[in-house]
Amino acid sequence: MKIAIFGATGRVGEQILKRALADGHQVKALVRTPKLEAHPNLEIITGNVRKAEDVEQTLQGADAVFSAIGTDRTTTLSEAMPLIIGAMKNEGIRRIITIGTAGILNSRLTPGALRYQGGDSNRKLTFAAEEHETVFRLLEAIDLDWTIVCPTYLPDGEARGGCRAEKDFLPEGGKEITVGDTAEFAYGQLENAEFLKSRVGISY
Repeated sequence: MKIAIFGATGRVGEQILKRALADGHQVKALVRTPKLEAHPNLEIITGNVRKAEDVEQTLQGADAVFSAIGTDRTTTLSEAMPLIIGAMKNEGIRRIITIGTAGILNSRLTPGALRYQGGDSNRKLTFAAEEHETVFRLLEAIDLDWTIVCPTYLPDGEARGGCRAEKDFLPEGGKEITVGDTAEFAYGQLENAEFLKSRVGISY
């Protein structure tokens, strides 16, 4: 399979990239600085995810897309996603898997609200959740096969198994999930249709 990855130098994106290459997929990764290790199945494109031509070059010939773009107190994520969606439509690509945040899952405390709005989350700063909600609203309004993987607290660490997943909600009592298990779950969605067109909360 030919896979395009955005955010491949980030914590989760780097782990998704490793899994894709280990399985023999052809990968294109758009990066700001070329610091990824060379690999015969990896094409590194140096550019800006906020530039349409760079996004289009990355998506040419792809069968599926991963986005692990971080928020980093910038609007990069919300600026990039319309360009990614547009390029996917131009290229006839239907599958996109993105890394979100548990804040955009449905609230258990306040029906009709998201977790970051409904008091489920202890986080006082909502900028990242707002950025991820913008992406969620963009994706739910279009006819693509999207999945937003929404981990709760995300410490570094390898995959250790025991990941629980629930459509549109964070699993009851979920407190954390490692970077490794988040990448493992997200990567597994390439072959899984259970969470098409939905958010999925993951935690231990």
